[in-house]
Amino acid sequence: MTKFFLTIFLVATFGSASYAQTLKSQKINESSYALIGEIGGRTYENQGLNANYGVVVTKDGVILIDSGASKQGAELISKEVQKITAQKIRWVINTGSQDHRWLGNDYFISQGAEVIALSKTVATQKLMAGGQVDSVKAVLKDRFNGTKPAYAQKPITQNDVALDLGGTKVQIKYLNHAHFEGDVVVYLPDQNIMFSGDHIYVDRLLGVLPQSNASTWLDAFNQIESINPKVIVPGHGNICDLNKAKRQTGDYLKFLVDGTKKYAEEMAGVEAAVKGLSNAPQFEKLANFNELHKGNISRTYLRLEAQ
Repeated sequence: MTKFFLTIFLVATFGSASYAQTLKSQKINESSYALIGEIGGRTYENQGLNANYGVVVTKDGVILIDSGASKQGAELISKEVQKITAQKIRWVINTGSQDHRWLGNDYFISQGAEVIALSKTVATQKLMAGGQVDSVKAVLKDRFNGTKPAYAQKPITQNDVALDLGGTKVQIKYLNHAHFEGDVVVYLPDQNIMFSGDHIYVDRLLGVLPQSNASTWLDAFNQIESINPKVIVPGHGNICDLNKAKRQTGDYLKFLVDGTKKYAEEMAGVEAAVKGLSNAPQFEKLANFNELHKGNISRTYLRLEAQ
């Protein structure tokens, strides 16, 4: 084999293998699918697609739930959609403002899709855009080339809206301040399927960031319980039911909120809260527990103390 053809072979073989591991398509029913990303952090290899995406095929085109962390990531999502259906992506719904939820918007707009998001979501996207572009570019390097922030063309002012997209009923619901302010869930009432965005993490520990509010996030989760979806496509982890979501997200949020509240009311201090709550064997088997748990306690405590 000549050097030229060997090079082509290696690029094709290892390039396609790396891509194949980035997103895994999972069928829910005849019209709805999930694209499941890795549960670890953003890497050059996974294109920043360490999250889940939704695909809903309608008679008039595809509804895509979230758009990826870059232009190239959006192109990879688009290729996965093409494996599912010949229908074009007509609508892109943003469930939140973390980079892998929306920085691929511009690519899909250039392909003729309409981006749909609530005004609350867009406001947070604009607030976070500069910092997110810098941080993701540092990870993706050349794979971030051509990416630029773009937003829903006509942001929706309501907090709860029902849409008919290609004959499919879609509800977009803002429940409360969760992982980021303006995060929403997308619910298909006729199919009883929820695309939860970053409200729900399974198979890995959720992350309470400085922008997160664990107390109101718990309230949002309680509202999801009231909706009682049969199938949940979480923001991270495999497709699940409500029971698994409760065990791995709802119960963990309650552990954080109830536990840190006790320490805050006693003005015991953040170090005492972290020490007292760091042992949580019911959650320690979740991926990223060792990296995230103590920080989650600290940030939950500090927000409660400041209220």
